[in-house]
Amino acid sequence: MNLLANYPQYEYGHFDIFKDEQIREGLKKFSNWPTYPQLYVDGQLVGGIDICQELHENGELEDALKGI
Repeated sequence: MNLLANYPQYEYGHFDIFKDEQIREGLKKFSNWPTYPQLYVDGQLVGGIDICQELHENGELEDALKGI
């Protein structure tokens, strides 16, 4: 399920990190987060899919997408 499909008012992009081992390992170090996917808003890590799913279920993900 694409969680962001629930928020069509926001534009987003994506990058397949599994195509490049160096980028994948670099992202782990950059974010200090071990799992993928990872959601960033304005360059700030919101969290992995588990955190984002929880935010969505609690009605808080939209605030994160707004950058609040």
